Amino acid sequence: MRIFLAAFGLGILASASMADNAQIGWSDLLDASTQVFEDPYRDLSPGQLDDLVEVARLRQQVAAGDPSVSAQLAAREAELAENGVDAEWLISQRWVVAERREQAASAGNPELDGAEVTISGFAIPAPPETDGTSVVYLVEQRGMCSHMPPPMPNQMIRVRLVSDWTPEYMHQPVSLTGRLHIHPTQEVFRVVDGEVPMAATWRLDAVAVETYSAAPLAADASSEWVDQLRAKLKANKAQTGE
Repeated sequence: MRIFLAAFGLGILASASMADNAQIGWSDLLDASTQVFEDPYRDLSPGQLDDLVEVARLRQQVAAGDPSVSAQLAAREAELAENGVDAEWLISQRWVVAERREQAASAGNPELDGAEVTISGFAIPAPPETDGTSVVYLVEQRGMCSHMPPPMPNQMIRVRLVSDWTPEYMHQPVSLTGRLHIHPTQEVFRVVDGEVPMAATWRLDAVAVETYSAAPLAADASSEWVDQLRAKLKANKAQTGE
């Protein structure tokens, strides 16, 4: 069964009609210009990366006045050099690469800023805003932010709802329609069994919610997983007396 909830202010929210809304996918949210960049660490094997981290650590010890690790440091540097790894240059690039990775993970597609869109995903309940506005987070895959690490900020949407709809359970599959904005936020709140940092590049002012109570949106979604999560949530509430 599908439930469709339309907001009362739909007609004045945007000049474009709902029929003009673009159905977008999660990859559309990325700023394509930030996704391709030079990252010399990608070419390192896990062992070489470990050695590079160890070289950086040993150098710090030497700089702090501990000469006892000098021989160990020289051996690690020589081993990396023999394999064509320039430890000096790679260490100098660490903040440059970190900034590029941060941009790739957080920059939103500027062409969608202010656009009216429809996007499907899984809704995570969140505390309401101070004015009482209902809030959910939308993620691409079931399980994100509870049993899996949070997605990149530009793959997470903080959703403000003009209706008082809230998900019936964690990761309820939905399609949301509304105006999308690049509006970075950072919140921390309890998700399932622990506090999770929720950093979102996007905000969606949702004017319509279409929920799916049967058909999953992802091929790997399973009703058994949902049933287990529901049971866990009920058990947690029973233990806390909520």
